[in-house]
Amino acid sequence: MNKIENEIEKIDEEIIDHTKHWAVPFSRFAIFLVYFWFGLLKVLSMSPANPLVASLLERTLPGVSFNTFIIFFGIFEMLIGIIFIIPKLERLAILLLVIHLITTVMPLFLLTSVTWQGFLTPTLEGQYIIKNILIIAIGIGISSHLHTFKKARNS
Repeated sequence: MNKIENEIEKIDEEIIDHTKHWAVPFSRFAIFLVYFWFGLLKVLSMSPANPLVASLLERTLPGVSFNTFIIFFGIFEMLIGIIFIIPKLERLAILLLVIHLITTVMPLFLLTSVTWQGFLTPTLEGQYIIKNILIIAIGIGISSHLHTFKKARNS
């Protein structure tokens, strides 16, 4: 191996070590930022997703007031974000995240005229929902770094 290859490998190892250190904290912060911000927009009645939420609510829980629901839903999103940045609450955060993601994927199946413009061609709203696969991936990444209950008790 020549000197240049050794230097490249050394730099590569340093970058990987650095990213391993920051991957989970940054992932947790990213989820906090997105969920808190988007939740706050719902609470303040400023979210561009409000019409989609209103349509889904009308379809799934027709007797529930949209104005009341959107405030609680926004607070729920903000709570998910906050819990993600509190150490030792990752399991609760991931549970709430799963519940939230189940509800947010529903328009893909229940509001197809709003979320699809053709076969495998989502509307902007559909793309907004489908991108949640990235949030799922981040949640899995965070989960993969948790200690099992057994290890946590023994340490």
